[in-house]
Formats: sequence, structure tokens, C-alpha cells
Amino acid sequence: MAESEGPSYIDYDTFLDPNFSPTAFANSLVIATNNPSDTPIDLSTPLSKVLFDIQEIDTHIHTLTTQSAIPLLTHTNNQADAGHRIVTEVEAQVANLTDGYQRLEKEVIQRYEEANQVRIAVERLWETVRIGRAVARCLTLGRQLETQMAEVTGGAGGPDSAKKEDHRAMVRASNTLLTVRQVLSASGPNEEGEHPSKVHLITYLQNSVLTPSETSLRNRAQQIIREFSMSSLASSATAPTTYDQSEETKSRTTSALLTLQLLNPRLLVAALQTYLRASLTSSLASVGRALNSLPNLDRTLLEVSARCQNIVALERLLDSTKPPHDPRSGSNGRAEEHSGTLLEPLLAALDTSSLPSFFWRSLAEGLGPRVADLMAKGGVVARALKSQRERVKDSVRECVLRGSQSPGDTTRKAGAWEREAAVMVGSVMGPLGR
Repeated sequence: MAESEGPSYIDYDTFLDPNFSPTAFANSLVIATNNPSDTPIDLSTPLSKVLFDIQEIDTHIHTLTTQSAIPLLTHTNNQADAGHRIVTEVEAQVANLTDGYQRLEKEVIQRYEEANQVRIAVERLWETVRIGRAVARCLTLGRQLETQMAEVTGGAGGPDSAKKEDHRAMVRASNTLLTVRQVLSASGPNEEGEHPSKVHLITYLQNSVLTPSETSLRNRAQQIIREFSMSSLASSATAPTTYDQSEETKSRTTSALLTLQLLNPRLLVAALQTYLRASLTSSLASVGRALNSLPNLDRTLLEVSARCQNIVALERLLDSTKPPHDPRSGSNGRAEEHSGTLLEPLLAALDTSSLPSFFWRSLAEGLGPRVADLMAKGGVVARALKSQRERVKDSVRECVLRGSQSPGDTTRKAGAWEREAAVMVGSVMGPLGR
């Protein structure tokens, strides 16, 4: 625009230079209008020039704005109209978006919230159904357990019935008991027994049915093992007299063994060890008394032989009985359970290879000190033992060989049980001397 109005004496390039310095420009004006030798410096001339330049520029600006007022106003008006049209369009789009969001909120968000509430309700109902099924299963098993326990005690037919006890029901009841325990022990997340244990009815079932039944089964099985007797050498109230009675005794004892194995294998080993200790204790006491009164020795040794024959029969029964399947174990557990017999854990606990051998060696170990005490006391008993040493020796040896046979077996294997017989004879003859 400056060129269209003619040349201007103002040096615009100086003022538009990025490196322009007002201080340097003022200094150049002062030097240009004064001599270096002048003592008073004249500032009016450079000041007048600056003011004149400012006035020139102001006039120039006024001229330009006056000439371009209409184009500037037109441009500003066009920009304002364009902005108004844009705002109008944007407002329409915003309104459409608002309507769309409200429609989506109504059709999607509200329906999702309703569906989510339905989902929560269904999940809670399903959880309730799972708990109900688990509780119903436990109660059904509890009722089944009560029926089986009634069969064990012979009271399944009512108060007026005289139904015979069914020892096989002990095994069935043990399996049922373990199944209930398995359901209640599966208390992990999303497992069957996660919540039923919190139901009061299940607590009542545990206290009034499960625990008493387990105690009754354990006591009944231990009693059967304690009363186990197969030998007919000595008179016994529990000894069988016929083949059917013998088979019934074996069957009843097998049920007791399986019951304890299912409830707790340690209970079985403990019950068998108790049976062996009872036989050893009673045998040791009776032989000790018989050595004080030799006329009773033969009868006492016959009773000891009967006890050992019962142990032989028990060993064979254990060796022929496989561990039952535990409902709480998986497929690997089943393979391990059925790989051996019930005899193996007992032999391992006693650290022996044979129950009769354990019986005779343990009896000899306890009998030696007793005979030594009798000989140390002297008197009639000691003299009688010395005078009848050969008879005592033969009787003790015969007791071992006779007691190491199976009940009802009259054949003897040559050389069998000679070591045990020698140990027993040595425990008696050793303290007697020559």
C-alpha cells in the first residue's frame, strides 16, 4: 500500500529487522545530528525527527484503514456469518448426539442394568439350588447311614423284630460315612461342600448321626477283632465249633478289618497290635503262673498254642484281604490301595516277617527273666523245674509246633518253626542251667 501512494522516506526495513535495537537507533540519531566536539549535545533535533516519523506512520495507518474500511467490515461480517452457520450446524449435531445417547441409554444401559439384576438373581438362585442339592444328598446319605447302622445292630425291622445282625452292613455304613465326609470336606470355591457345612441341619446331622455312627462302627469293629478266635484247642466262648461258624467268624472279622481300614488305616493297625499285645500279655502271665505249678503247665501251654493258632488264622485272613476302595481317593489312590494286602502294614509296623514268629520271639523275650526270677528264689519250684526240665522242654517245644499250625490242621511241615521252638526252649532252659 505504501508503494501505491508513492515512496516514503521512512526506512521500514530498519524497523522490521529482527535485530533492531531501540538504543542503537537512538544513538545513531544523536550522532547524526551532533558533532562529536560539541560540548552541549542537542537532543531536540533527533527527538523532532522521531516524533515526525511517528506522525508520518500514524498518518499512513489512518489512510490505509480509511481506504480499506469497507473490505475489512465485509470480511468481518462474512466471518461472523460463517461462524453462526457453523454453530447452528454443530448445535444440530449435538442435539442428534444427545437424542442418540438418550435412546441408547434407554435401550442399552437400562436394559443392561435390568439384565445384570436378573443375572445376580439367577446366580444366587443357582447357588441356593447347589446348596439345596448338597444338603439333600447329605440328608439322604444320613438316612441311608441310619438304616445301615440299624442293620449292624439288628434293629432294622422295628422294635418287635428279632432280625439277625448283619456285619456286612458295617462296610456299607463305612462307605456311606466316607461319602458324606467327602461331600462336606470338598469346601473349596465352587465345590459341592463349600456352603452346606454352614447349614444348621448339616451341623445337626454331623453331631447326631455321623459322629455317633463312626464311633459305634469303630468300637464294634475293634470288639470283633479283640474277640477273634478260631482255634478249638482250648475252650472259648467265642471259638467256632462247626465249619459254618468258622466261616461266619472269618466273614465277620473281615468286615471288621475292612471297616477300620476305611475309617482310618491307623486304627486297623492299632487294633491288631492291641490284639497281639493282649495275647502276649495273657500268655506270659499264664505261663509264669504255670511254671510255679507244673501240674497246670500242659493245660496252660495248650491255651498258649490256641492263642498262637488264632494269630496264624488272623495272619492268613489279613494276607487274603485286599484293602477296600476309599471313596475319598481318586484313580491313582485306587491303584495304590489294591496293590497289597492288609497284612503288609501290620508287618511293617511290627518290623517282622511273620506274626507267629513275632508272637513266639516276644513271648520268649519276656519269659526268660521270669524263669530267672523263679530260679533265683529257689525252693520247691526251682527244684521241680530242674527235676522235670526234660518234660518242660518237650512241652514248650510241642506248644510252639502245635500253636504254629492253622486251626484244624493236623499235618506238620518238617523243619517248620524249629527256630521259634528253639528260642522258646532256650528262654526256659537257659535259666535252669544243667
